[in-house]
Amino acid sequence: MKHLKRQKVPTSWPVPRKGTAYVVKPYSNIEKGVPLLVVLRDMLKVAKTRKEVKRALHEKNVLINGRPVRDEKNSAQLFDKITLVPAKKSYKINLAENGKFKMEEVKESETNQKIAKIINKKLLKGKRIQINLSDGRNFISDIKCNVGDSVSVDFKNKKIEKCLPMKEGANVIVFAGKHSGKRGKILKSKKERKMVSLETKKEKINVLIKQIMVTE
Repeated sequence: MKHLKRQKVPTSWPVPRKGTAYVVKPYSNIEKGVPLLVVLRDMLKVAKTRKEVKRALHEKNVLINGRPVRDEKNSAQLFDKITLVPAKKSYKINLAENGKFKMEEVKESETNQKIAKIINKKLLKGKRIQINLSDGRNFISDIKCNVGDSVSVDFKNKKIEKCLPMKEGANVIVFAGKHSGKRGKILKSKKERKMVSLETKKEKINVLIKQIMVTE
């Protein structure tokens, strides 16, 4: 299907439940991101129609993480940077405390960097290590990191800048599950149960390790 029924869009998408019967369906990452059409038309409100969005993309006026995007069905994921070339403004996709995606304006110096979670590591020929990230990117790097840690990626130089270990005291964001959008500090790691205990501003909660990402 080329479209999603409005009633079946992920709860993380900031679109009203009432309106047209269908909403654009992204090519991938339905749960992890938001289609660019929704970002530009409904969240940033820099376009009124799909036609206007397609024209802006055709003219290379929109960048995701420094690269032009050609299709409005492409997904923008958590912490991706969206740059509007004519306006010279950039935004980061973040999660509000209610678990819905939101846009935050960022400085130009931040547009070439992004945090992502390590979901896998592979040993290649020549003892080279391939690090696979939550947003689909892969890097060959000798940086010392474990699966579950986060990394800061430098798009301009196409490399991993530093590792952000998942450990007690680390600041994290919950990006999935019933606590999605909440932020807190790891109090205790319960690796045998694949969970951590977090202290948020309001409460202490237990969250699956696979549902959190270290931020800084």
